[in-house]
Amino acid sequence: MLGALRLTALLLTAIAPLAFAGNQKYEPLAASVQSQMQSTVSDQATPFLAFDTLQEARAWLAAMSRKLERRIPDRTTREELLVTVHYEARRAALDPQLVLGLIQVESNFRKYAVSNAGARGYMQVMPFWVKQIGRPEHNLFHLRTNLRYGCVILKHYLEIEKGDLFRALGRYNGSLGKADYPKMVERAWTTIWKYSARGAGSS
Repeated sequence: MLGALRLTALLLTAIAPLAFAGNQKYEPLAASVQSQMQSTVSDQATPFLAFDTLQEARAWLAAMSRKLERRIPDRTTREELLVTVHYEARRAALDPQLVLGLIQVESNFRKYAVSNAGARGYMQVMPFWVKQIGRPEHNLFHLRTNLRYGCVILKHYLEIEKGDLFRALGRYNGSLGKADYPKMVERAWTTIWKYSARGAGSS
């Protein structure tokens, strides 16, 4: 019986997608940068899908929902995540599909994931960010809070790296200069989460 349990555990480990949670490094922020980031994470507007038409919004949500169904079976939870990802990504001038690829690699869509370094939630945000740009009551396991922080941080790293996504992703993961993590995110982004309005159901 014990042998069977061990075998089951090994099989589950083998088939479960691995998450490569990161470890963003603490870096002092200039007062102007800190103020700008604090202002951004304090936003309380209700998330929405920013498309030109309702039809386009529904098509994107349906396509992304199908891709995510295996990982998050509950439709309400799944769609709430997708709407929030789209809103927070667009607000930070990021591609929502890029953010979905990053979440897949960082936490494999586990809301309460915690890395060995202490990074938390879907986008694996390090707690020191709350002290730098947030407020003590901010909960990094809260859906909107986690995605807001994650998108703002990634945008910050993109600005530091003058638009170089490879290096920005390395900073986000705490692996600057190494290729594995940026390549995994790019692969997830351009294959699993790619989206074409013309072929909305494409995978």
